[in-house]
Amino acid sequence: MLTQQAIDAFAGLTGAAPEGVWAGPGRINLIGEHTDYNDGYVLPFALPQAACVAASRRTDGRWRLRSVDLDETVELGADDLVPGTPGWHSYLAGVVWALRQAGHRVDGADLVLTSDVPLGAGLSSSAAIECATLTALVDLNDLQIAPIDRAKLARVAENAYVGAPTGLLDQAASTLCKADHALFLDCRTLETEQVPLAVTDAGLEILVVDTRTRHSHVDGEYAARRASCENACQLLGVPALRDVTDLDSALARLPELEARRVRHVVTENQRVLDSMTALAAGDYPELGRLMTASHASMRDDYEITETSVDLAVETALDSGALGARMTGGGFGGCVLALVRADRVDGIVTAVREAFASAGLGEPVTFLARPSAGARRLV
Repeated sequence: MLTQQAIDAFAGLTGAAPEGVWAGPGRINLIGEHTDYNDGYVLPFALPQAACVAASRRTDGRWRLRSVDLDETVELGADDLVPGTPGWHSYLAGVVWALRQAGHRVDGADLVLTSDVPLGAGLSSSAAIECATLTALVDLNDLQIAPIDRAKLARVAENAYVGAPTGLLDQAASTLCKADHALFLDCRTLETEQVPLAVTDAGLEILVVDTRTRHSHVDGEYAARRASCENACQLLGVPALRDVTDLDSALARLPELEARRVRHVVTENQRVLDSMTALAAGDYPELGRLMTASHASMRDDYEITETSVDLAVETALDSGALGARMTGGGFGGCVLALVRADRVDGIVTAVREAFASAGLGEPVTFLARPSAGARRLV
């Protein structure tokens, strides 16, 4: 069990039991990709897979960080908290830095990390680490920070310290989600709504296919997509792409590249709203159709898919899935498919055979169950 692994590793590092263990879950985005930094709408849910941090306070003003999975330990003082410092520990150190930058007192601590969120799979392993660390430090230092403000601080760690230009989706999902629900988030107003996501009651499952094609938010492609959206906003004279109300008129005023990016974001925002309507009505075939349309938009207009995710989507649909789409920032990672429970095994077999025929490595598959957000475990 992940919790016990963290406790045992903490005892091995310090010779004592931790004051507590905290978890930050990974997330799946049901629909709403690359809309968050455009002031749009997203609909994620938290996963059972999580980052766990076992922690205790120190009195010397230093932070000792250990990764169980990498078998590495780093010790830092306040002068060592420098944005842009590379390495796995930047996700933890960035949270300490973000809290201190916001004026919060953060005493030294021993922090031992372990995680079962796959790295680089589009399941937000980085936000899981940040939110687990932040939840631990908030409790250890008796800080009073509202949940949405915690998500914002975790995003500051990702943006300003790690250097990944992500929106608020990942950290909000890891912080705010509730079990058996998806989280509707308006990324401009920060309005949220817990949306029941009881697919199993309808005889359905959300099947996740991890293509094992890894990506990174720090690479140039993600930043390039964001920059193209910002350029389009300047050309159109709007604060954000969320403010584009006449899509055809906007597209006619833009160069071809920016036009494709804008079309994805504007239509994706509408797909999120339409998905809310479909869920409220229990119209899962319509939800599946919207998911598939989302993937086509990411593939053709936003150009963030690649061979393995396209193959997984196409195979799932050909094998009977109601809908399928890539999830996450793109350029690899995971696909989720909405499937009837009695077709799960057949679709898994078909995807594995398709990957083998294409000379790709065997994908990892699992069923995603909406879970609780960041919390104290022990």
